[in-house]
Amino acid sequence: MAIRSRGRRRVAGSVVSQRRPRQSYLETITNDQAEMIFEGVLSVLSNVGMLVEDSEARAMLVAAGARAQDERIFYPPDLVRRALETVPARIAFFSQNGDQAFATDDAVPRFGTAVNCVQVLDPRSGDYRPCVLSDISDHGRLQQALPHIDIAAALGYPSDVDAATEALASARALMETTSKPIFFTGHDEHGVRAIWEDMAARAGGMGNLADRPFGLDLVGPVSPLKLGGETCQRLMMAARLHLPVVCYPAIFPGMACPLTLAGAITQATAESVAGIVISQLAAPGAPVMSGSSVMPMDMRRADMAIGSPEYTLAGLGAADVFRHLGIPSWVGSGCTDAHDISPQAFAEASASLHGTCVAGTALTHNLGVLSSGRTGSMEMLVACDEMAAMATKFGAGIEVTPETIATDVIARASADNSFLTDPHTLERYETEMWIPGLMRREGIENWQDAGRPVLRAQLREKTLDLLESL
Repeated sequence: MAIRSRGRRRVAGSVVSQRRPRQSYLETITNDQAEMIFEGVLSVLSNVGMLVEDSEARAMLVAAGARAQDERIFYPPDLVRRALETVPARIAFFSQNGDQAFATDDAVPRFGTAVNCVQVLDPRSGDYRPCVLSDISDHGRLQQALPHIDIAAALGYPSDVDAATEALASARALMETTSKPIFFTGHDEHGVRAIWEDMAARAGGMGNLADRPFGLDLVGPVSPLKLGGETCQRLMMAARLHLPVVCYPAIFPGMACPLTLAGAITQATAESVAGIVISQLAAPGAPVMSGSSVMPMDMRRADMAIGSPEYTLAGLGAADVFRHLGIPSWVGSGCTDAHDISPQAFAEASASLHGTCVAGTALTHNLGVLSSGRTGSMEMLVACDEMAAMATKFGAGIEVTPETIATDVIARASADNSFLTDPHTLERYETEMWIPGLMRREGIENWQDAGRPVLRAQLREKTLDLLESL
């Protein structure tokens, strides 16, 4: 790892802009290493190729210079480089009322939860159970209230809705309960089109939605090295409508890609880039993001380990590669392998959130997830909202200016030790230090007098209070 000044480079290598006003950031993969990985990506795409299971996408790729062998497509390096040059360096997302919510190059970190866990942890009963549609409404209302959740999602599949319509039902439940932008996924291009059309109706037309998008479709390749037909269709549809998608795989080192993190990032990047090329051929300049959901496996039991340092490292490494290429991306963070909201859950989520914030990642998702991604928890999301605030403060670093160096304050207040009442202190005492809303800072006597409150119980109480007050 290294600390370096943070500039953005396009594929050709010219510096375009500073994405953040900070002087430095944690770099997991250097620019030279990112270029090595990109050369590996080009080698994989040109020599190994991708299985592209859509005839329209294959024809478009061949017309642009790719070589076809049955359904396998071999991408020449020049085609990849040309396509990546047209990817927008920045995507802005809006609330449903048309105000800008955030952009992928914001100077402060932005956070979102996860999508479609297989079960939820009920904050009222404490039970693990299948998600129902009313839970999705709760998810939207809670995320609307949490100040550090910038993009909302459904934390589970609604089991009480027909499979063919559950994606649309989930998106509607969110849009009816939060004004924040949402991200979603669907079973096929027809279900996703229905979501886009529903959003367009709320925005006053598809053109208005394209100008001020408040949705993001999650679509991805299948490892190893396959782009399914519905993935291709969703990429082309979104591109032609000028609506944002994130194209990235969920990939398992040692099972569907190399075990090494560098090898996993290389293959995952190749798979993402293959889809991004299709997006840009369909409509050059279409808004598209990427990332790399590298899911390390604990080989003792073949369990996913998204609370591991390797999960965070892989995400940050991939983000460095995409930053080098000038492609917006996001990173998974704030998640845990623990099944309950326990010390393990807090340790793993906090460590990954601090890592992503120190690295200067603009957009982070997966907050509020237990059980290696299988369980969505509103209580854990409330906890992550607080941890995200703490990590944001830590990641911002130390402001060094003549005013913060404060030699005049030292000269003025040192003689009589009047720092506490000095105007410099009074102007800043509410903002200079991060103040928790959930975690406690107090003397032991006050804690004992309050009945020795347990953080887990306080978290449940806060979650239910938020839900009942909305």
